[in-house]
Amino acid sequence: MDRCIDVKRWTPTHVRGDSELGSAIKVRLLLFGPLAETVGAREIGVALDEGTTALQLIERFQLSAMLDSGLRVAIDGTVISNLDTLLQDAAEIALLPPVSGG
Repeated sequence: MDRCIDVKRWTPTHVRGDSELGSAIKVRLLLFGPLAETVGAREIGVALDEGTTALQLIERFQLSAMLDSGLRVAIDGTVISNLDTLLQDAAEIALLPPVSGG
């Protein structure tokens, strides 16, 4: 189920860059496991300023602490290690939480 939400309510003004009106892009954010439960959706559309990095997207959702726990990011099906990667319009961003099993 595709669902759009207003993520600005989760984002401090200094991260959003409201004063810097530039070109916008829209990405599709896929969330799995507890991330989906926390946000309330498995997939959402997110509008971002052009030039936004994967790390900035993670910060927007206040998930930076999860990076130390093993949160991984995939862009268009490829897991990335460089979170300074610029996001492109229409990209699919998957946030992959660490998996535990027994």
